[in-house]
Amino acid sequence: MPNAHFASDNAAPVDPIIWTRMGNINKGYSLAYGDDEVTREALDQFQQVFGVETSTYMVFGGTGANVLSLQAMLQPHEAVICAQNAHINLDECGAPEKIVGCKLIPLETPDGKLTQDMVRPHFDARGDEHAAQPKVVSITQPTEYGTVYTLDELTALADEVHKAEGLLHMDGARLYNAAIHLDCSLEQASYGPDMLSLGGTKNGMMYGEAVVVLNSDLDENMKFLRKQTTQLPSKMKYIAVQFTNMLNPCWYPNATNANQTASLLAEKIQNISEIEISQPVQTNAIFAHMPSPKSIAKLQEKYDFYVWEEAFSEVRWMTNWSTTEEDVTTFAAAIRESVA
Repeated sequence: MPNAHFASDNAAPVDPIIWTRMGNINKGYSLAYGDDEVTREALDQFQQVFGVETSTYMVFGGTGANVLSLQAMLQPHEAVICAQNAHINLDECGAPEKIVGCKLIPLETPDGKLTQDMVRPHFDARGDEHAAQPKVVSITQPTEYGTVYTLDELTALADEVHKAEGLLHMDGARLYNAAIHLDCSLEQASYGPDMLSLGGTKNGMMYGEAVVVLNSDLDENMKFLRKQTTQLPSKMKYIAVQFTNMLNPCWYPNATNANQTASLLAEKIQNISEIEISQPVQTNAIFAHMPSPKSIAKLQEKYDFYVWEEAFSEVRWMTNWSTTEEDVTTFAAAIRESVA
């Protein structure tokens, strides 16, 4: 069976610190639906990280977090501008369209990033009653290509969206990795959005994500919308305790290791002439063109990974919190062998 180590950070094991802490609270009785001390502690910690004016709603997974976020931000006639390769556009089985009832407006972008120049024409064209009205811009930090919005880029885009009386949503499934690349806090790495979908599973948690409401004007109906979108966990404390430990101490070393091992892999394969790295390696993703489908198939005999663009033999290799230098060295040797 092929090694799944570089297929996805979702394939990684649970951080043992988090696993142990989940076991530690698995005793006695607690009230359900977040009415417990463990959840209250986690919610306090979210405010310490993202600001005292914010509110957080824990949910089961990333698609649920994105759907809940957009549900709170949109009227039925409004639309979401996003990158063509955004998770909400390609990888959520139409959940935003079905559950929220919104139209997505996907834009082609070479590096996964949206800019103010890309979104401005769509806001300027509002007013036609025959068309869905752009209201939300949804970005991913880091992008689906592993590239990172700089703090200046975030500020410029947020200013443009808000000037147009729009709202900004951030899919932060891997926000921790972006913060490591930017050498900044989680709050700084998510500056500008009105709503944040915050991950955890990709950085060592077992399950669970969170919606952080950064714009308090959007908070009024969140608890009702979470229930309507089937995202209210009854035993919430088991998600909460994971976030308590993700926000301190796990996020920083876990994301650091994931980023560093991706950089190490890029370094080890950069001199293989048959391999072309197609995106800057800024977080824990490497996108590369292999010479042929045959070379991909040969490598997949040993390792599972995703073919990103089959027509161009472009693949994606992901590192994670538990990737070791030995893992990288062995995989790099297998890559070299596959193109020989």
